[in-house]
Amino acid sequence: MKAKSIGLIGFGMAAGFAASLQVTALAQRGADTQPLPLDELRQLADVYGLIKTDYVEPVEDKKLLSQAISGMVASLDPHSAYLDQKAYREMQESMQGRFVGLGVEVAMEDGYVKIITPMEDSPAFRAGIKAGDLITRIDNAPVKGMTLDEAIKRMRGEPKSKVTLTIARKGDDQPWVLPLAREEIRVHSVKAKVIEPGYAWIRITQFQENTLPDMAKQVNALYAAEPNLKGLVLDLRNDPGGLLPGAIGVSAAFLPGEQKIVSTAGQIDDANQVFYGRREFYAGRNGGDPLAKLPAALKTVPLVVLVNGGSASASEIVAGALQDYKRATILGTQTFGKGSVQTLRHLTSDTAVKLTTARYYTPSGREIQARGIVPDVMVDETAEGDGLNSLRVRESDLVKHLSNGKERGAAPATAAAIRDELEEAQFARAAARKRTPLEFGGKDDFQLAQALNHFKGLPVKLSNVEARAERPAAIDKRK
Repeated sequence: MKAKSIGLIGFGMAAGFAASLQVTALAQRGADTQPLPLDELRQLADVYGLIKTDYVEPVEDKKLLSQAISGMVASLDPHSAYLDQKAYREMQESMQGRFVGLGVEVAMEDGYVKIITPMEDSPAFRAGIKAGDLITRIDNAPVKGMTLDEAIKRMRGEPKSKVTLTIARKGDDQPWVLPLAREEIRVHSVKAKVIEPGYAWIRITQFQENTLPDMAKQVNALYAAEPNLKGLVLDLRNDPGGLLPGAIGVSAAFLPGEQKIVSTAGQIDDANQVFYGRREFYAGRNGGDPLAKLPAALKTVPLVVLVNGGSASASEIVAGALQDYKRATILGTQTFGKGSVQTLRHLTSDTAVKLTTARYYTPSGREIQARGIVPDVMVDETAEGDGLNSLRVRESDLVKHLSNGKERGAAPATAAAIRDELEEAQFARAAARKRTPLEFGGKDDFQLAQALNHFKGLPVKLSNVEARAERPAAIDKRK
């Protein structure tokens, strides 16, 4: 079943995975402006007038106009949104790596709030909430009939304030009631450690304002502890993206020279750009270079990049660039497939429109939108199978998602292919419910273990599941 929409509780962004954001001011385009559709605008004015005069009770002008703007922008695609004062403030906090919430990534499915994944070390994660769980009530109010935004607002609040969720888990006879305390969650976007002598792991959880200096600090600490690294794992699993300069800088840290990292294409001139691994693209022209003191060995150390269905947007830019230049082996499962750029157009000092303005492409020109990055080595999430990764909503599942060239010319999937895929997903859900949440970088991290085997020339246990994009065709071949 395809989810209707997706949000991030605690991230403060109800419009899906964090965008690769650019910020510009809204400007009049003069001669480029299209003529206004007067008949349609008259209809809008007529409806506005009817509500003001005939509705059962008075409605504030500000509320009507804000909701009209919000609905108009939200109708475009899952990532465009009108940001009022509160949403704009929350988005800024998210990019700075701090926010208040429960720490779960959610989607609306069949009228309920479905857990896609709990954030590491969040209130939800510590309470045992798992991917696939359904929230049926919030503070005893039925979720059925709420919009996702309404459910999110009920779950948000002040730090240490309480909220009670009623959770339904498939396979359990009765729902269970779970009291939680909201927290201000501070995400340290970079973690790193030496896994064993000669091999290290560095994880980026989200691309934020401080990601590049944090990464530089962690990398230098790794090389201080282990000067002769024989292999480095860059872990981008469940990284929803974030700020575009961070993705450019992380890519540039591992690539020689000032290579092309990503290009964008859209309707306006500003949306057609090429970004290179140069300081002005990841640190601004007037800022210092956070990558200046990285060890030279980082450019040549054998590199594996771990990805999964939760790797989106900026993390896909990094994986795509390193894959195109054959700088790294991409290992894991197919990524989310968010290949669009959102630009903030300020309306006032504290409100804005987050508008999808371009698609982005890897250095070789591959389109990522609604496709994602297919790993060089497909490896399941656990030794038992794909597990939680099969529960994830991907870009291609979202209603009104931007299509790609392949989708526009594709034939619809056969009934048999859809049935087989649903059976496969149900089997994966049943297996996933029996597992505890995976600790990335822990001793039971199957994909990380396979990355180490790859470095050492040992056999790598590969996935038995085809890439999601190719699955319907593969199913037809098996018939």
